Amino acid sequence: MAIVIKTEEDIQKMRVAGRLAAEVLEIIAPFVKPGVNTAELDRICHEHIVNVQQAIPACLNYHGFPKSVCISVNDVICHGIPSEEKILKEGDIVNIDVTVIKEGFHGDTSKMFIVGKPTIQGERLCRITQESLYLAIKMVKPGIRLRELGKAIQKFVEGHDYSVVREYCGHGIGEGFHEEPQVLHYDADDSGVVLQKGMAFTIEPMVNTGDYRIRTMKDGWTVKTKDRGWSAQYEHTLVVTDNGCEIMTLRKEEEPFISAVLVNA
Repeated sequence: MAIVIKTEEDIQKMRVAGRLAAEVLEIIAPFVKPGVNTAELDRICHEHIVNVQQAIPACLNYHGFPKSVCISVNDVICHGIPSEEKILKEGDIVNIDVTVIKEGFHGDTSKMFIVGKPTIQGERLCRITQESLYLAIKMVKPGIRLRELGKAIQKFVEGHDYSVVREYCGHGIGEGFHEEPQVLHYDADDSGVVLQKGMAFTIEPMVNTGDYRIRTMKDGWTVKTKDRGWSAQYEHTLVVTDNGCEIMTLRKEEEPFISAVLVNA
């Protein structure tokens, strides 16, 4: 399948979907605290997407996924299924992954939350993971090889004695949830893809404290670290512009970063 170059009309619709996805992460933040179960967080996200945003939670029933958002705690790398049995406790690190469909276009984003008082390990892992995403975003512009993004992420992450998950990657996005190209977060063949204006994709590094290898649970969805170390992930949807990129899923808390780092990058 070929890479779809987005039109200005497409991009405007993606801005709307991206802002809605970011908004879900903003409104859920006060509820991520010790004692809450992840099914309750999913319910709040679902009701906001459907009732307030008048949008569609893309994850619900996607290839049979049973919930509206993915919630992955501690050693869960991705695709954690929210449940009443999973109760958050002090020091947990939690990824909430949200994809919203509005007017036929997708906005896909995730961030880490730290429950209550952070542990030193949890805070550092989340910070390094977020910084790895930011350094890749800063590199995005027409003419750069896609492979350079993964190469830079891997070098940065391994320089902090962490590892990058291989089995999951970023992806093209638009009217399709997962489009071409695949966006790997380590140095690997990219089939010669060169970024050009109008390409839209996610960058979403998954970073482990120990080994990068994974294990998939019997539910067919939940992916955990093989060595039971912790894992973190941050994700943004972006589109390549004339001289950089526009982040469609930017949260208000990140705006100072954008003004400081991405302007005229």
